[in-house]
Amino acid sequence: MGKAFYETLYMVGVSLLIALVLGLPLGVLLFVSSRGLFSENRPLNLILGVVSNIVRSIPFLILLVLLLKFTQFLLGTTIGPSAASVPLSVAAIPFFARLVEQSLREVNKGIIEAAIAMGARPWFIIRKVLLPEAKSGIISGLTITAISLLGFSAMAGTVGGGGIGDLAIRYGYYRYDNQVLFTTVILLIVLVQIIQFVGDWASRKVDKR
Repeated sequence: MGKAFYETLYMVGVSLLIALVLGLPLGVLLFVSSRGLFSENRPLNLILGVVSNIVRSIPFLILLVLLLKFTQFLLGTTIGPSAASVPLSVAAIPFFARLVEQSLREVNKGIIEAAIAMGARPWFIIRKVLLPEAKSGIISGLTITAISLLGFSAMAGTVGGGGIGDLAIRYGYYRYDNQVLFTTVILLIVLVQIIQFVGDWASRKVDKR
């Protein structure tokens, strides 16, 4: 149980970090390149939007299978929590990017227009206006992404990814051990509650409203 718990935290932690590093700038780019914004670029916005939507529309188990060869090429294996982190990250990046984009759309347009009127450069507006104003929403988006990844990691465990999902299937389901099965379910519920509580607390802490 301890090993499975660690593997789940490892998978979720690695993929969440990658989603933050790559999904945040992708979400910002989706927002600032949209129509009417200071860095409008319709072709780029269309391409990024279509690619994000395609990845998000593929069920995770199918995405995991589709990325087996890529995972094998990248890590030399398709088994274990590190290998499972690859499809988890690919699924999380566009998911979190769209949540970031939505958070940025909630920023008061007047603040953006005031910054433009003062002659602020795009990078300054992004760093000093958009991200600080949308910080609360971005943290909420990160919380939602973390909870989604927890569910995805359980699915990854059923095909050799390890973690709590693997434990539930191998020992709880195949060996008819209801105690293990129910324990893993309770553990996942507790983890979700903890993630949600911390996320809500952090979101309220930085909310300027």
